[in-house]
Amino acid sequence: MSRLFAGTPFDRPPTCDRCGALEADCQCPPLESPKILIPPEKQTATLRVEKRAKGKVVTVIRGLSAEGNDLPELLTRLKSHCGAGGTLVDAALEIQGDHLARLKTLLSNIGYRVK
Repeated sequence: MSRLFAGTPFDRPPTCDRCGALEADCQCPPLESPKILIPPEKQTATLRVEKRAKGKVVTVIRGLSAEGNDLPELLTRLKSHCGAGGTLVDAALEIQGDHLARLKTLLSNIGYRVK
């Protein structure tokens, strides 16, 4: 394996950021995410169709906590299922268009309680 600066004065083997040992000799445990996810069965999602300025319609999903969910990943899954754009605004998922029935079915299949 060749390194970018091999043979130059800048040639230094990579070291661990936490203990300073060479990466090959490092004994540090791997970093784990401290995020605790709440199971979908214990959460209730509230769905509504809202009308924005200029007449645009969006489906809004509220009631899911940002601390207990991976909302960006869930938003990506919902957008791809609906074939529409969307965004995450203040822990509310917004999907462009009227997809109330489709999202209700998908969220129920994932395990969320839906209102």
